[in-house]
Amino acid sequence: MNVPASPNPASPRGGRRGPDPVEAVARAREQQLLGKAAGLAARPVKALGHLRRALDLLDVPGVDPVERLEVRARVLFTMSFNLAETGSVDDGLRLLDVVRAELPGIPDGPLRAELTSMLNGTHALLLFRVGRIEEGITYVDLDVAHHERRLADGDVSIVPLLVNTLHNRGMAYGEIDQPAAAIRDLDRVVELSKQYDLPLRVGISTHALGNVLRRAGDLPGALRRYAEANRVFQDLEPGLLLRLRIDQSEALISVGLADEAGRLLDEVLPDLRKQKVGQDVAEAELYRAAAALVDGDLTLAKRMANSAQRRLVRRGSPGWAAVAALIALRVDATKALESRRPSEKVVARAMELATELAARGLFDQAAFAQILAARLEVRRGDPARAEQLLRSVPKSRRIEPIDHRMVLRLCRAEIALARGNRRVALAQAKAGLAELGQLRDKLGGLELVSGAALHGRELGELAVRLVLEGGDSSANAKRLFTWLERTRAQMYRYDPVESTLDSELGERITEVRRLSRSLLLARLDGAPTAALETRLAASQRAAMRLGWSASPWGTPRPVATPAEVMACLDGRAMVSFASSGDDLIALALVGGRVRMVRLGPAALATESARRLHADLNALAPDHLPAPLREVIGASARREAENLDRMLLRPLAGVLGDRELVIVPTGALHVVPWGVLPTCAGRPVVAAPSATSWLGTTRRAREEATGVLLVRGPGLQAAQAEIDRLAGYHVDAKLLGVGDARVGTVLEALDGVEIAHIAAHGEHEPENALFSRLELVDGALFAHEVGQVRRPPHQVVLAACELALNRVRPGDEPLGFAGALLAGGARTVIAASSKVGDQPSAEAMADFHRSLAAGRSPAVALAEAVAADPFRRPFVCLGSG
Repeated sequence: MNVPASPNPASPRGGRRGPDPVEAVARAREQQLLGKAAGLAARPVKALGHLRRALDLLDVPGVDPVERLEVRARVLFTMSFNLAETGSVDDGLRLLDVVRAELPGIPDGPLRAELTSMLNGTHALLLFRVGRIEEGITYVDLDVAHHERRLADGDVSIVPLLVNTLHNRGMAYGEIDQPAAAIRDLDRVVELSKQYDLPLRVGISTHALGNVLRRAGDLPGALRRYAEANRVFQDLEPGLLLRLRIDQSEALISVGLADEAGRLLDEVLPDLRKQKVGQDVAEAELYRAAAALVDGDLTLAKRMANSAQRRLVRRGSPGWAAVAALIALRVDATKALESRRPSEKVVARAMELATELAARGLFDQAAFAQILAARLEVRRGDPARAEQLLRSVPKSRRIEPIDHRMVLRLCRAEIALARGNRRVALAQAKAGLAELGQLRDKLGGLELVSGAALHGRELGELAVRLVLEGGDSSANAKRLFTWLERTRAQMYRYDPVESTLDSELGERITEVRRLSRSLLLARLDGAPTAALETRLAASQRAAMRLGWSASPWGTPRPVATPAEVMACLDGRAMVSFASSGDDLIALALVGGRVRMVRLGPAALATESARRLHADLNALAPDHLPAPLREVIGASARREAENLDRMLLRPLAGVLGDRELVIVPTGALHVVPWGVLPTCAGRPVVAAPSATSWLGTTRRAREEATGVLLVRGPGLQAAQAEIDRLAGYHVDAKLLGVGDARVGTVLEALDGVEIAHIAAHGEHEPENALFSRLELVDGALFAHEVGQVRRPPHQVVLAACELALNRVRPGDEPLGFAGALLAGGARTVIAASSKVGDQPSAEAMADFHRSLAAGRSPAVALAEAVAADPFRRPFVCLGSG
């Protein structure tokens, strides 16, 4: 790197007159400011162009020596930062050494003190960028002291520099796990920024507070700060959103939403690469690798980790490079753990990396690498060596990341199992899942609460496998039931707290509604839709991100015990399905006993359930030609027979003719149970878990009155349907097409006993909380129904597919009906596949007639579905 030496100030004698020195200095100052602005806007290449022109302008005879040194110092400060961004931090630090050698050329006084302060601040910032935190704090302390003295002397012009320096120090304290000191500095920044009208600085420091809280383990608090910073940046400096997205993605990976983190990073990486911000590109690639690893895409994870590592090595960021190497190692370890006997080379590499990470002060990462080595040794058949490695892992800290804690618990369980101690292995799994539950209890928004299950997946699978190996006795069946309830559908284990829709989130949802409406009309008109689809997807993601910062979803209920469930069954039977590997198991709770039945390959049942779902969708249109209807119907009956043979006939002697409560697993969430021969005419309730069913059944019934009947647009049979249903209920309130507006319907839902909505609906598999009902002014989303203060006791959704869910790890089903149940509705009637207008209307008439006669929702639906089960694929969800 060539840095111009301080030029000779002597003017040439005679000859042609050179450039005017005063004008040259003025233009150099202008270029320095332009370079600084470009750097702040994350455009370092453009910044360097301005700064090099500034240095050229200073190379003019006749410039005052002190002024030249002052402007040159300011240029080199700015240049050092931008060189570090596009190349190596060492390049930037060498420039600062040049400045430090030249500063004695400026007389002692305020100017030299100011430039020395800038030098210390810039030096600290560059050291912070490559993880040399403690070294950097020694420089920033000098800078803070200088600014504090000036402010104490009444110089308020120093406030912008003071808040910037305090911000940098706060971030540094956060990096070295001193959150109290970090929060102290950053809170003061926010206070000063508000006092002296520095709104952008409020956003920047709020973003920094989010980072501190994330590292301290307060993920909900971090996401709330990110949402606040997002609002500021959108209005004042959108360029800062890129860095914010990187930090948001790290938080999302921590709560199990790796798929959402991946989408977030895929959005920003192209812009980061265009701007050539080396550190940010490398960090974004690093977290993209981490997200892909959690999501199971090992190829993408390895490619991104290797790319990030190469960038970080080039930048002179050895600490960050070692973190990237750890992710690459995790990919290799994941593959090795699936092999019969992992290579000793992988273990050696893990230990070498653990040593390197510890030497760089990255103790959490070092511990994780060592735990990986211990797990590999267990797999290699050497639990003694694994235990030795684990003993030397530093004791976990309170703020240790949740995924690290889960892997540590998993490793301890595996060592115990290798030594034949199942009791200790199960104790480790129980403790780990309890720790995960403590994190989940703090989270807000259904997406986060459901996503967090990802971190407990391996522990839960291990525990279930161990219990299954214990045999099929009634006592062991009870143990399995308890473990399943600890690991599945935890999202529904909460009594929701009353909340309101954040105003900004409400505005975003309104925008999604408007775009959804425009897209629907464009499709109907045959107009191009690509641009609208892109805008709609972006708007949905923006709304979803705002929901991540919500307050805790609710207060947790304890996991249900078999005795508690059986005490409430009242003559019914519960069947809870589960899988371990490819083994499908059913637990039947009947007559005071718990029985375990092994059903065979889970893959066969999954495939049959998917084929049945496809057949029912194909059978739905009202005017299907008779030959085609007969062929599809025969296929659907065949798949229903197959499923019945696999799932329920092995239990026939136990179940008898009792009413059923079914807890599905995986693809079985899509099954409309009324089409299975064993369930023909039999009342069946489907619930996400036994704990959720018990909680809904026991929940005190809040006062509710009346029946709400809503007719959405575009349903030919809906007018007659709604009019007919009104005749069954003396206290019915009707909202016709013209009145069925989103706001009106949400208001009318509050406090009614029964709500029936006949409307077109659609399940969004990739964005479940935007599953929707189409009303006259646009879509009513699952996002919104959970905000109804007093949800209806019973909700009937006479629409297609709104019983469907996106099923996350841990059997966490999320969709429109699920949002209603999680929000407090006791029972939801909905279709699990497409359904024609005419059969829907007929089914609902039969259902309400039975309901008005005093039958329970489950009984009424069983009677209604039995008349034409394959054309009426409705299910009863919740308590029944």
